[in-house]
Amino acid sequence: MVSCNKGDTQTDNKYSERPNIIFIMADDHAFQAISAYGHPLSKLAPTPNIDRIARDGALFLRNYCTNSLCGPSRATILTGKFSNENGFRMNGDQFDGSQVTLPKVLRKNGYNTAIIGKWHLGTIPTGFNYYDILNDQGHYYNPDFINNGDTTRVQGYTTDLITEKSIDWIKKQKDSSKPFFLMVHHKAPHRNWMPPERYYNLFDSTEFPLPKTYFEEFDSTQIAAQDQLMTIYEDMYEGYDLKMTLKEGSPELAHDPWHNEFSRMTEAQRSRWDSAYQIKNDAFHKANLKGKELARWKGQRFLQEYLATVKAVDDGVGKILDYLNENGLDENTLVVYTSDQGFYLGENGWFDKRFMYETSFRMPLLMQYPGRIKPNSKINAMTQNLDFAETFLDYANAPVPESFQGRSLKPLLEGEVSDEEFRKALYYHYYDFPAFHMVKKHYGIRTDRYALMHFYDNIDQWEMYDIQKDPEEKNNIYNVDKYSEIQKRLHQKLDSIRKNYKDTADFQHSTTQQVDRAYEMFSKIKGKDSGYYMRKH
Repeated sequence: MVSCNKGDTQTDNKYSERPNIIFIMADDHAFQAISAYGHPLSKLAPTPNIDRIARDGALFLRNYCTNSLCGPSRATILTGKFSNENGFRMNGDQFDGSQVTLPKVLRKNGYNTAIIGKWHLGTIPTGFNYYDILNDQGHYYNPDFINNGDTTRVQGYTTDLITEKSIDWIKKQKDSSKPFFLMVHHKAPHRNWMPPERYYNLFDSTEFPLPKTYFEEFDSTQIAAQDQLMTIYEDMYEGYDLKMTLKEGSPELAHDPWHNEFSRMTEAQRSRWDSAYQIKNDAFHKANLKGKELARWKGQRFLQEYLATVKAVDDGVGKILDYLNENGLDENTLVVYTSDQGFYLGENGWFDKRFMYETSFRMPLLMQYPGRIKPNSKINAMTQNLDFAETFLDYANAPVPESFQGRSLKPLLEGEVSDEEFRKALYYHYYDFPAFHMVKKHYGIRTDRYALMHFYDNIDQWEMYDIQKDPEEKNNIYNVDKYSEIQKRLHQKLDSIRKNYKDTADFQHSTTQQVDRAYEMFSKIKGKDSGYYMRKH
């Protein structure tokens, strides 16, 4: 499994110990839901297999994304470049597969490369020896996979299928003299959080702690936060998201605008689902909850579904780790676990991501590589998904393209540079407005202590936070006199970093008509009267 080849023809000693690389990425997996991070929520829903990577390797405590959205994050990981440079700014864009990417460089330097699972970039993957990807967003049950241009519907549960397909591909590498690079991309735990049959009722009797900010009222200057459409108890779809039924005794779902998840099930699968959910849904109807009690119930149901979906991902990680251990591959394999961004689990009453605020900006990252990464390491440097490609190329002894904008994490992992020295500031830019959840476009900078962000488009708002004193970012200090000098320095740093990352182009702004049409569309999808639309105007 270890290759001594540089490309296909040259031999060089520095290429003699190149690891296999397995990059496991979940979709919307919050760090709060990984028990290695110690959040109270995860103590009730532990992830023992993902935790094994932290135990045997490193846990990154301050890892962040560049653009908190599925497609843009994936594009950054593939290219080592910010959204403005790789061209994929928002979901719905088409990824430019002709540009230099991580798998292309690894393949050129002697690696077998593959991606299995979620791609979600609007194109067919390039740079891989093999791909078996979900069609578009993918479905939890009986998903369509695209392999070599052919689309096939596969019976089963998506997380389990992706795990099985990944292990099957690894098995086929045993006779190869080349190292391999495998991207295992899960759909889970993306909305609408459908667990596998074995976990339908896993957390029915568990009461999860809702965040103290669940019914938060925002600072009057936090206009962008007030205008979002991502509040659990106001914006979730009762049937599609929360699996609620129309009435007691009936399996018919409440509001389910797309009908594209449950309709994938076979008759037998749906029957077992209905049977598992009927008792608890009937109990809900009998309780006749109102107001904040109903809102709390919705928060509990969301967390039960989300964390049961995460449980299946943890199972899959365990199966891959076990296979590596049982077949002698663990010693020469760099295993990485992450998500495409952070995620809200009720903080501010929210679900979803998109904001530069810490909860969605910060993403989990765990790495193990026996003999090279010290067990139980804690990395406190400010790192980003921008750095992943450079890290893998560094470990593979492959050249890093000049166009890549990140930094290898290898010196951090092997103690060659201190956390404090690694990076002084992070840059972020989100573009997807008007769109689902109506989070405004914004960009900003994050230093060790402060965050400065600019919300723009149909708004012009600056926010600034002292993360040390205000970790939940509830007090906008942008116009507070005693921070004026710090604000000035942050602006200078922001201007400098934007220039460095070539993100200085003029911004496009939406018209009032475009914004109004978006609100009207989401009002119709919600399936309620104009109150949903008027709430945001």
